[in-house]
This record gives sequence, C-alpha cells and structure tokens, in this order.
Amino acid sequence: MFSEDYTDTVIEHFMCPRNVGIIKDANGEGTIGDPGCGDSLCIYINVKNNIIDDISFLVFGCPASIATSSMTTELVKGKTIEQALKLTEDDIINALGGLPEKKKHCSNLGVKALRKAIDDYFAKSIHKEE
Repeated sequence: MFSEDYTDTVIEHFMCPRNVGIIKDANGEGTIGDPGCGDSLCIYINVKNNIIDDISFLVFGCPASIATSSMTTELVKGKTIEQALKLTEDDIINALGGLPEKKKHCSNLGVKALRKAIDDYFAKSIHKEE
C-alpha cells in the first residue's frame, strides 16, 4: 500500500491527519485543485486578532496530499497571518521529513490553498468595514 519512500511522519499524517473537517463559521476559505493528478484541497481558517486561531481542511487525493495538507495546518495554526504567508512548499516537505520526488508537487496544494484562504479572509474583512 505504501511506498518505502514515505517517511514515518508522512505515513502518520496520512493515517491520522490533523485538523480535518469544515469550519462552518470560517472567515476565510481557499480551494485549489491540480488537474494533472486530480487532487483537490479546501482550507478553512478562523482569524482572530491577526492570528490563525483555527484551521481545518478537506482533501481529495493521494496519501502525500493528505499528509501535506495535515502538516500545512499544523505549521500555521496559532501563527500570525504574516508568518503563515511565509510558509513554503519546502517548509512542509522538511517538516514531513521529505517526500518522494514524484510527490513533491502535493506540497503546492497546501501553500496555494492557504494563501487563497488568507486572501478570502482579507476580502471578507474589507467588505465588513464598508
């Protein structure tokens, strides 16, 4: 079932992903899909006082997509918006202890969906002020 190329951390985040689900009152939501491999990810955030207070995700994809999505949420939960925007694909891959070369593109989903969720949060914040 698993490639020997997956680290124990990748397998752990695939088998027991963190922060799975929908935040019904999320003040930011970002969805991204990669038509080349069929993976799709939606990240939900709740921001309070410029801090990502809560974050969750739903993903349709391979074990690497699930693991990278889980790790993305773990790396930015409790961080400021500015810190979250600095998250890179390499940060996610390194936190997982590496990914097989053919699966590294999966880390792009987390970063892109997170940035879309933050953009959505800012857009909703602006509309509230108007």
